[in-house]
Amino acid sequence: MNKIIVYEHVNFQGLCREFTSDVSNLIDHNFNDCISSLKVIGNPWVAFRDVNFCGPQSVFEEGEYARLENHNNDTFSSLQLVTEDLSNPQITLYEHVNYQGRSLVINCETNLCYGSFNDITSSHKVQRGAWVLYEHANQTGSIIVARAHRDVPSYGPFNDLLSYLRPLKPRRPKFSAVLLWDNKQEDVKSVTIDSICGHNATDQRQIFCPELHRTYEVFMTESFNFCNAEEIKNGTKFDVDLSKLKTVYDFPVQETFTVEKGTSNTRTKKKSMQVPLPATVPPHSKITVNVLAKEVEVKIPVNLIITDAFNKTKTTGGEYVCHSKVSVRTMYMEEPI
Repeated sequence: MNKIIVYEHVNFQGLCREFTSDVSNLIDHNFNDCISSLKVIGNPWVAFRDVNFCGPQSVFEEGEYARLENHNNDTFSSLQLVTEDLSNPQITLYEHVNYQGRSLVINCETNLCYGSFNDITSSHKVQRGAWVLYEHANQTGSIIVARAHRDVPSYGPFNDLLSYLRPLKPRRPKFSAVLLWDNKQEDVKSVTIDSICGHNATDQRQIFCPELHRTYEVFMTESFNFCNAEEIKNGTKFDVDLSKLKTVYDFPVQETFTVEKGTSNTRTKKKSMQVPLPATVPPHSKITVNVLAKEVEVKIPVNLIITDAFNKTKTTGGEYVCHSKVSVRTMYMEEPI
């Protein structure tokens, strides 16, 4: 869902309105010239000072804007959703009006001060996407929002002022992970992590160990590995239903993952577990305490469903892996000596 939520006061306070389509006149919604903060979900929106999408413009991409001092605070009268496909932008700048003179094709964010086209553009054609054109290289001053197939033959007062431009960003893709439980692989084994011996060759009971217990660290590591590296970006969040694992491990299972390093997400949880030791060793005896831990490795194939700004979906594969060392226990063995 693409929508904008506008608020009467800063920090998302006061009255608010929510819109999912163009608003040509905010007066009709009793919300004219009063917007001081806003939230954008999905594709960008353009806010206009005047009704019917006229006058100076401000652009808001997906995110939260607690204060609008730099965006004509309390002056918006109409709102328009950017509906173009923003995935592969391209714009052609022209030196003179009516698309005359030299031209320059641009496909990415560009500072014209570093080239030979600074402060000479007077018209443009947008082949793909939507762009913000700035008067100054620090992205301030007057702006023009340039959109696909809406050619501008003359900038008028903006002629020969363009110094910086960037394409608008599309809505962040939404991710949902589906675990294929029927194809789960699980390996469970018991491993010895410590062995403690006590010898008593005397006729009296002796203290087995000065410690009453020992402490061991147990852990659980979860990781996601994805087949398509290009689709997963840092900061991506997705939910996973791991409820079927909650009874398997001694750790609480979280169900929201955030990708932190490229294409995979790994997290490890640790905790300490105390194991009691026997107090004494009988006469002429040897006691061996073996400390055992249960190691479990679970691998579950994952279908990661990616939904773009226009609700088109595609699926990439991956794997959820959980490796744990939990359930520490002891085995006692007493032998005569």
